[in-house]
Amino acid sequence: MKSKNPRKRIGIVANTTWNIYNFRLNVIEKLLADNYEVFVLAPMDEFIEYKERFPKVKHIHLRFITRDGKHPIKDLIFIEELRRKYKILELDLVLHYTHKPNIYGAIAGKLSGIPTIGVVTGLGYPFLRKGWMEWLVSFMYKLSSRFHKKVIFENEDDRLMFSDKGMVKAENAISVKGCGVNINHFSPDGAFNRNGVTRFTFIGRLLYDKGIKEFVNAAEQIKEEYKGKSRFTVVGELDKDNPSSVNPDELARWVHEDIIDYKGYLKDVRKIISDSDCIVLPSYREAIARSLTESMAMGKPVIATETAGCREAIDHGENGLLVPVKNSDALRSAMDTIINMQNEELEEMGNNGRQKTIALFDDKIIAKNIVDVVNEVVKQYTKS
Repeated sequence: MKSKNPRKRIGIVANTTWNIYNFRLNVIEKLLADNYEVFVLAPMDEFIEYKERFPKVKHIHLRFITRDGKHPIKDLIFIEELRRKYKILELDLVLHYTHKPNIYGAIAGKLSGIPTIGVVTGLGYPFLRKGWMEWLVSFMYKLSSRFHKKVIFENEDDRLMFSDKGMVKAENAISVKGCGVNINHFSPDGAFNRNGVTRFTFIGRLLYDKGIKEFVNAAEQIKEEYKGKSRFTVVGELDKDNPSSVNPDELARWVHEDIIDYKGYLKDVRKIISDSDCIVLPSYREAIARSLTESMAMGKPVIATETAGCREAIDHGENGLLVPVKNSDALRSAMDTIINMQNEELEEMGNNGRQKTIALFDDKIIAKNIVDVVNEVVKQYTKS
């Protein structure tokens, strides 16, 4: 039972604890600082270690969430699981991240009489592949978003798309600049000193939708042109549950043929970024890619695609280069530009990125933006 003068209870729902650990700690920190009692609802995994930093947060394991949309009975069970937990925990408001929590959490909130907020963290596989899956997810968002009091988007392109397609009411839609980056944790570490070798690095899940194949194709061309004068590193994990996951045999071939140096998944990427001259993400679409903003925070030039979530981070020619989506030749040309720049030019480009990150992508700014929306909804829709 709640005390007579309780702190407001906020639930945060995501499809994995990995998502909480990697992207939501700034929001948790801000909610706790604003005297909220925080409950995280997500399937338990090894990233539960976030609790060491936030021992006051209560973690609630979710049993029935599935990542794909092919199990309608399981999805109904998931809605009921959320509804029951919201009521048992006596939550005042629930903040949802990722597609299924956004869609089904809105319905659970409506059934339990608890106000909810959705946070769209990128559109992902259904919207990139089009077809019936895009139609279904769009329909589900249009149905469920009307139950959210507010819907927050991690870039402006996604907000406009949802609004234009009637998937969310324009007056309820807000955009922020991604999930934020810790500008103190990710800070510049020394000057550029290439010694004749330019080092390009891809950081992200190994998905074809992240543009990994374009990165490898461009790397092959550059290695042929600049023999011994370039290196290509890949950091990230295979995501076997994602339909866009890279074929392990193909990854093995890239490594065997010495096209890339594969480092696997790393919890701390700062050393890799520090050792790189340029970070490359030829993604087909993003929220605002953290690998880009982390690298910009460390003063590194970046190359990415002219698409949602990338163009918001990069000013072409100022802090990085933009290339067309799915265009290995254009990517190779951009890499060629980086190779032929002087160290001083790379440093200037990196400094511009650092300043933009401080101004727009600081995780404290993003957390405040989101918690300001939480405060507004709590004030308007919950009892004092």
